[in-house]
Amino acid sequence: MDERHIASAFDRDLEAIQALIMKMGGLVEAAILDSAKSLETRDEELAAKVRKADAQIDALEERVNEEAARVIALRGPIASDLRTVLSVIKISGNLERCGDYAKNLAKRTSVLVQLQPPPGSTKSIRRMAREVEGMLKDALDAYIQRDAELAEDVRNRDQDVDQMYNALFREFLTHMMEDPRNITACMHLHFIAKNIERMGDHVTSIAEQVVYLVTGEVPEDVRPKGDRTAYATPEG
Repeated sequence: MDERHIASAFDRDLEAIQALIMKMGGLVEAAILDSAKSLETRDEELAAKVRKADAQIDALEERVNEEAARVIALRGPIASDLRTVLSVIKISGNLERCGDYAKNLAKRTSVLVQLQPPPGSTKSIRRMAREVEGMLKDALDAYIQRDAELAEDVRNRDQDVDQMYNALFREFLTHMMEDPRNITACMHLHFIAKNIERMGDHVTSIAEQVVYLVTGEVPEDVRPKGDRTAYATPEG
């Protein structure tokens, strides 16, 4: 088998894996937006749809990993080709975690429907989720286009998400101090806000993989973090 045939077979394999990544990314984007919408509109049916869809995201991650392992075993990629396959594995892992956080958010919708969140809080949560979804869309575009500059822009925008989280954190503390009846709802809302902030971190990791893929180097500078709260990081 000549080298050109091997190269074209590798390219076809890679295109198939990248198609899975984009499908997975589309499902995660929808999960982020739908979970936040279900919270604001108190739509338990939509929240249930998000929870159910997470199984499909998990299945796609497993398939990406299987296909990537097969490509490594059969094609023996080296240098930039190997870097591409390894990046795909890491990106799918970050997408799967974002899906988990969206599912966690949707789980809390059914609880918060029974409570009365402070005015405007769910709208702020949804705005934060939209910001993260926009970052994810751009990170995936940067991956397909091999655009390190766009990936770096996504990486920097994580600080905006952290600042939104900090503002919500302070707002929830104020509501809890003003009226103890707000404590339960605000604690759930804080967990949700923290989950979205963690989604932003995983999207940033995807952007860093794109930079690595294009340049061969992981960004060395410590990315700016706007999260200054000393709160434990809940996983949902």
